[in-house]
Amino acid sequence: MLIPSDEECLMTRLQAGQPAPAFTLTDAHQQQVSSADYAGRQLIVYFYPKASTPGCTTEACDFRDNLASLEAAGYAVVGISPDEPEALRTFIDDQALTFPLLSDADQSVARAYGTYGTKKLGDRTVEGTLRSTFVIGPDGTLTHIAYEVDAQGHVAELRRTLGL
Repeated sequence: MLIPSDEECLMTRLQAGQPAPAFTLTDAHQQQVSSADYAGRQLIVYFYPKASTPGCTTEACDFRDNLASLEAAGYAVVGISPDEPEALRTFIDDQALTFPLLSDADQSVARAYGTYGTKKLGDRTVEGTLRSTFVIGPDGTLTHIAYEVDAQGHVAELRRTLGL
């Protein structure tokens, strides 16, 4: 298996002002969810490596706990990971999550967003989804991008960036 170099990962990274890559993925309830479903709305799309792990649970619960204020400001939230729908459903149920989680099992959407690459886990180097967040404006363009964010405090930082 070939692991892309840091340079290759950086070359695929998106910039604010670009059109957001379109996607259609399966959610935890086996329904198809598309970026087009959110046309005309502001959408926060966050990528996370694996459901039910400590960092991903921290981040998901932080989005859950801030969802009402994000929605009041006009933002919808979706989370995307390589987990299968069944694992997503368990994660939603265990954490009482109130926003859609989508399965990107082949990580094609993560690659399209430039949030797939090498990362360090302890003393190992692995490839996978890099924790990153994108804000898509009502016209479908990217208005904010944050690659390789920390799970702890990320939503508070995003809220400050969005002026909320």
